[in-house]
Order: sequence, then C-alpha cells, then structure tokens
Amino acid sequence: MAHRRAVRVATGLALLALSGAALAHPGHPGHDAASSFAAGLLHPLSGADHLCAMIVVGLWSSLTSKRVWAAPLAFVAMLAAGGLLGMTHWVALPGVEPMIAVSLLVLGLMLATRARLPAWAGAVTVGAFAVFHGFAHGAELPGEASAMHYMLGFLVATGMLHCLGIAAGVALRHRTVWMPRLLGAGVLAYGATLLAAAA
Repeated sequence: MAHRRAVRVATGLALLALSGAALAHPGHPGHDAASSFAAGLLHPLSGADHLCAMIVVGLWSSLTSKRVWAAPLAFVAMLAAGGLLGMTHWVALPGVEPMIAVSLLVLGLMLATRARLPAWAGAVTVGAFAVFHGFAHGAELPGEASAMHYMLGFLVATGMLHCLGIAAGVALRHRTVWMPRLLGAGVLAYGATLLAAAA
C-alpha cells in the first residue's frame, strides 16, 4: 500500500516536471494581485519552472544528504535576497531567464544522478540559482504592490514545496531507484527546452 502511494506521488511529480512550456516563467498569472499574501502563496504553483525547482531541491536533499534542510534553507534565504534585490530596481541582473532554465538543468541532473555533494556545496549551488528565481519575481512586482506581503506568501509556498519534495524523497528512498532518476531526467529535459527558447 505504501509502495503504491509512493509511486502515485512520484508519478504526479513527474507529470508536473514534464508539463508543457506554456506554464514556464514568462506570463505567470497573479502579478495583478501581487498586493496580497494569498497571491504570493499561490504564485509558485502557476509556473512549472519554479514548481520543479522547489520540489526537486527538497527531493534531492532527502535522497542524498544527511543534512536534509541545508539546501532548502539556503534556497529560501537566497530566494528572499534575490527578491529584495529585484524589488529595488537598482541592479539589472543579466541572464535571469536563461539562468532559471540552467537551474532546472543542473538540479535535474543532480537528482537524476543522485549526486552526493558536501552539505555546503549543495547549499551554495541551490542558493546561487535561487537568487535568479527570486530576482525574477521581485523585478516583476508593480511599484504599488504590497511587496513584503507578497514575498512572505511566496517564501511560505516555497518552504511548503520543499517539504513536499522531502516527503516524497522519504517515501521513495527505500522503495524505488528509477522513479527519482526519471523525474530528474524530466526536469533536466524541461530545463533544456526553456534554455533553447530563451536563446
């Protein structure tokens, strides 16, 4: 029974990872309601790129690291830093969309190969990519938005998606090897598609 439940969870995650590029970052709905906590909370669910990145970080950490929370916490912290930087409009961070696509390539590869990195290296890697994810959202917020409420909702949703990934990793850890690898390969392929579209 538990095995079937784990397979259903992993299959659902794989379908999310393989969902069409139409759900990619450009054109997310929700920025017209960016003044609310609820809009920020729902926003990560509207784009497959962010959804994949956040779930994969948790899943990879759960499957490969003894310090399961190191990479997810780094992601949330640097997502907040990138979001605040984007909100200031003081700096134009180059290559944001290509770097979001590259993040999916790298995170998908890490999951597909179950790459075992030192905790600090995993945290630095995912944290660096999180800056670009955060910057993209911070830069898009309209000037009149209640940005802090929106960002708080976005960070809470990010943490919840990390927890979902961690839970899936725990469920799959001793049951199947190929499902996480398949999911990682799907995310990698999706990242490659986004990178080609951004080029």
